Amino acid sequence: MSRSFSAHVHDGATVAADAQLGDFVVVYAGAAIGTGCRVRGFTQVWPGVRLHEGVDLGPGVTIEAPDGDGSDVVIGAGTRVGAGALLHRGVRIGQGAEVVAGAVVTHNVPPYAIVAGAPARVVNYVQQAERKPAAEWHTITTPPKTPSAVRLGVGDVTLHRFKFVGDPRGDLSVGEFMREIPFMPKRYFLVMNVPNDKTRGEHAHYKCHQFLVCVKGSCSVVVDDVASRCEVRLDAPDIGLYLPPMTWGIQYKYSSDAVMMVFASDYYEAEDYIRDYDEFVAAKRRMGDSGALPVEHA
Repeated sequence: MSRSFSAHVHDGATVAADAQLGDFVVVYAGAAIGTGCRVRGFTQVWPGVRLHEGVDLGPGVTIEAPDGDGSDVVIGAGTRVGAGALLHRGVRIGQGAEVVAGAVVTHNVPPYAIVAGAPARVVNYVQQAERKPAAEWHTITTPPKTPSAVRLGVGDVTLHRFKFVGDPRGDLSVGEFMREIPFMPKRYFLVMNVPNDKTRGEHAHYKCHQFLVCVKGSCSVVVDDVASRCEVRLDAPDIGLYLPPMTWGIQYKYSSDAVMMVFASDYYEAEDYIRDYDEFVAAKRRMGDSGALPVEHA
């Protein structure tokens, strides 16, 4: 462990041998700092605070002390927290996220999200190439111009352009299931009236296929298969996005008038949802190269 002369680690704290502690950092008993972490200075790491591998805290980060009743602060692997940020007790910050300097984090932060402001809200997502050069990240802003589908390089996710007919009596767009949309739906739902600073989705499915069409307004969708991620802007009723099973999906940057229609291949089953990103990563690893579902969900 590398620490400045003025840093202090209390007995009962867990600090990795290669962690770096800056000036006037105090780590209390019951706190845990993982390998490769850096706490730059003037920060108190209270009991119940956990920093996973590779976390980087800027100078003057304030972490509210947990009250011992399920309010631990957990910061995921590879997260960066800017100088002067405030983390409220009980927040969970997902792996690879970035908290902009001075942000006030009052709610959980999704993996790889960039949050800013007071209170902090998701303003973008980290381009994975900044962290891991071998990984893939790209943003799709221009879908196909004619009716067709393109693969996005994230598993079997595809972006579709449907037939659009302009008419003085009213326009029409049409898509056909099992021809253009690769499954027959058993359910649909509409997402609307989403505040611009809110994030929807943040889950994957073991078996359910989904197809997203923003029939009014616009929003951005991040799709993630662990190996690569992509952001897509849905801003026209003749554009659709296919999410196969075992794809992590997030929607954000909703316009005030946005209406998202989602077709699903199966009826609602709570057990089919994976709502924790770490669980999603573990499930993908269990699948391995075979692409087979974990036995309990096959």
